[in-house]
Amino acid sequence: MTLPRSTQISLDATPYYHCVSRCVRRAFLCGRDAKSGKDYEHRRRWIEARMHKLASIFALDIAAYAVMSNHTHIVLYIDTYTANSWSTIEIIERWQQLFKGSALSQRYLRGEALDAVELEKLQEVTSLWRERLVDISWFMRCLNESIARQANAEDNCTGRFWEGRFKSQALLDERALAACLAYVDLNPIRAGIAKTPEESNYTSIQQRIHTAISGQQPKSLLPLVGGERRDMPKGLPFQLDHYLELVDWSGRQLHPKKRGAIPENIPPILNRLGISPKHWLYLNRNFESRFKRLVGSAEAVRQVCAQQNKRWVHGLRDCQRFLSPTPC
Repeated sequence: MTLPRSTQISLDATPYYHCVSRCVRRAFLCGRDAKSGKDYEHRRRWIEARMHKLASIFALDIAAYAVMSNHTHIVLYIDTYTANSWSTIEIIERWQQLFKGSALSQRYLRGEALDAVELEKLQEVTSLWRERLVDISWFMRCLNESIARQANAEDNCTGRFWEGRFKSQALLDERALAACLAYVDLNPIRAGIAKTPEESNYTSIQQRIHTAISGQQPKSLLPLVGGERRDMPKGLPFQLDHYLELVDWSGRQLHPKKRGAIPENIPPILNRLGISPKHWLYLNRNFESRFKRLVGSAEAVRQVCAQQNKRWVHGLRDCQRFLSPTPC
């Protein structure tokens, strides 16, 4: 049974969510269709550009993404702190980059005087917009509807472009987060359309590698800021060099001729997260299929179930096996 999105996304549990959207019938509507010979590769650029544009408007940061031929992966970070700091005028300006707004909001931006009743009504509307600008469902709606309209206009047709609702997974702890980030970044390599992470077009890992060469991080992505500490800045709790090493190492193990050839020196991040190399490689191939809505250690999943009054959750046994700390 399909559950309401509100029951699948809880900021009390985690600010990180993995979202997946697939094209209808899983057709190659964003890449090259081998059967018809048509090339829709430019639509992947549409998705990437729209995704980054929306991230600059919403209080949502992109932690990882991969735009494939027939589906997209996005890992989002919900930044409620930033959303709560926005002034009324900031909310209106952001919202009206996406929608027309209201007569009151347009008058307010023009500097026209509003009476007390109108100001109260404007505050109600902007409070609603503030909530929507930190809402993953609204982000995905603004992304997917826009791409569907563009594609249908190009094809001179109507109808669905995406398969219904997007799929979302809550990433409850560092283990789940690290495994999901690498899973998303390695999509092109698993699919056989790229040989290395730096050649993986339309992915976050390609962006991170290109900017890392100059000692920087992409401004359009949530940065990697290192492990948990006092006064920690906003960002992913991993070191950039460790994460790039981990993705590179994982990608080499995914190669058919080298699968399972685990090197002696395991990347530091695996030791810190307490994940065995064997389980890590399995997660890099099967993350999306093995887990449903809640992903993390068994203890983390049980805690969220207790908070949400859930008696059972799919995939708890796999969380215990693959994402719970391994004994030293």
